[in-house]
Amino acid sequence: MNDLAATKIIAIDWGTSSFRAYRLDGAGGILERMEAPMGILKVPDRDFAGALESLIFDWARLAPQAPVVMSGMIGSRQGWRETRYLACPVGAEEIAGAAEAVPWRDGRKVWIAPGLSCRDASGVPDVMRGEEVQILGALEALGPGRQLICLPGTHGKWATVQDRRITGFATHMTGEVFDVLSRHSILGRLMADENDEGWFQEGLARADADGGLLHHLFGVRSRGLMGEVPAEGLRSYLSGLLIGHEVAAATVGPVDRVYLLGTSRLGEYYTAALARRGIPVEHLDSDAVAAGLFQIAARLPADEESS
Repeated sequence: MNDLAATKIIAIDWGTSSFRAYRLDGAGGILERMEAPMGILKVPDRDFAGALESLIFDWARLAPQAPVVMSGMIGSRQGWRETRYLACPVGAEEIAGAAEAVPWRDGRKVWIAPGLSCRDASGVPDVMRGEEVQILGALEALGPGRQLICLPGTHGKWATVQDRRITGFATHMTGEVFDVLSRHSILGRLMADENDEGWFQEGLARADADGGLLHHLFGVRSRGLMGEVPAEGLRSYLSGLLIGHEVAAATVGPVDRVYLLGTSRLGEYYTAALARRGIPVEHLDSDAVAAGLFQIAARLPADEESS
């Protein structure tokens, strides 16, 4: 283990279901990382201050001057403090400037990053929390110009970046819909809990056909009943169908490439869906959130960094 006294920043990505923390040096390098299944919804009695102390006790005790900077659902209405949503377009300066200080222990503070908001072409609002800091951490790798970034997940995000500023995004509830349909709907009654690459590809192909998503979804059941898709293939078929529709909706118009920020398993699925449409993919560092939090910490007021 590295010397804890070398810690300059403690960076935390605290989501709904998980907790990730990083010890960073003065240049943003990762000295140590930690993960725990302690999402905000699993914190007893909403005691976030106590939960944080138990999770990073040694780090905080031996690096008392290191600012603690957090992002994710910890800044939501269900979290420690609800921080505001910044309207796109935004960059690092605006995100850092809107971070809020929250009292923690022994007079120390933690900083919680804001979320982002935007509106689609019809004026309907969209929001994100946590993904904006991941994007922020990846901006240096992207360089100037316009890029499209995909962040797969329960609520997948497709964000547009122009010259290192986040200009807008769209959320797709693909992961949550998959979970609901496979576990709690009639579609799941015929499914075996297995994955099959071939049937995933078949689902992607079906998503390209006419008929629309709602009609295609019932076809998961009818094809299972008729024996056209085996029980062992239905789960992957549904996954391919949903991801195929998401990717089709998110890549309307000319798209030169997509930058992917996500877990390896989900990343493989989205890479396959994009390849089917002839769109190349570049994978970004999965620890980009640490780089984003470092950028926020570097922009905190000088008299607050060691509070």
